[in-house]
Amino acid sequence: GVVVPGVIDAEHGTVGAENLEWVGTPVLAELQAAVRATGSDDVPIVLAHDVRAGGYAELRHGALAGTTNSMFLPLGTGIAAAMVVDGSLVSGDGYAGELGHSKFIYGDAAELCACGQWGCLETVASAAALARRYTARTGRTVDGAREVMELLAAGDEDAAAVWQVALTALIDALVLYTTLVAPTRIAIGGGLIGAGETLLQPLREGVHARITFQREPEIVAAVLGDEAGCLGAARMAWDRADEEEKNV
Repeated sequence: GVVVPGVIDAEHGTVGAENLEWVGTPVLAELQAAVRATGSDDVPIVLAHDVRAGGYAELRHGALAGTTNSMFLPLGTGIAAAMVVDGSLVSGDGYAGELGHSKFIYGDAAELCACGQWGCLETVASAAALARRYTARTGRTVDGAREVMELLAAGDEDAAAVWQVALTALIDALVLYTTLVAPTRIAIGGGLIGAGETLLQPLREGVHARITFQREPEIVAAVLGDEAGCLGAARMAWDRADEEEKNV
C-alpha cells in the first residue's frame, strides 16, 4: 500500500500534485518497476490518496469509528478532506475532497495558490501557510506552524492576526461542508492539531454560531497522528488482498 498527495488517475496510475510539481507522473508504473527489480513480479500494489487513506484509518480504527457521515481534515503542508458519505469513502475518480482549493479569501487579501487559483483556503489555513504568512508579516523566520501557535499562546499580536484569518477561513469551510454534506463528526488532524483546544474550541464555537437549520457536527481531534496515512495504506492493501483471496 502506497499513498501520495494529489489527484490520482486510478485507471492509468498517474498522479498530478501541485505541491510536488507532479503532472501526470506515472507513480504506479514506477512502483511496479521497482518491485519487479527485487525479483517479485506478483506483488499487488494499492496506490491511494494520502488523506483518503488517513480518513480510512480514522474510520476503521480512530476518531471517525462508528460514523456513516463524517470528515477527516488534516491541516498540514496542504489541506484536503477525506469525505465519508452514507458509509462510503468518496473518491470522485480521484478528484473529491480538495477543500483546500476552494476559494474563501477575496480582494487584495487573496494570494496565489500552487494550484493556480487565488484565495484558496490552503493559502491561509494550512500549517505551511501559517508559518509563511507570519514570516511575511514580521520578517522573522519561525520553525513552522507550531512556533506560530506557541507565539499565539504567549500573546504575540502578529501571530494572533495571522491565526484569526486562518480561523475565519476554516470556519467558513466547515460551515459550507456541513451545509452540503451534513457530517455528524469532523476529525481535525495534521500538524496544527498539536495546538489542541487552541484550535478546536474556536472552531466549535465558530461553527455553532453560524449554523441555523444544519445538523451540528461534533468537532474532534484525529487520534492516529502522523501514522494515519501509513496505517490507511496498510489497511487498504490488506483489505484488497483479503477481497482478492475471497474471490479466488
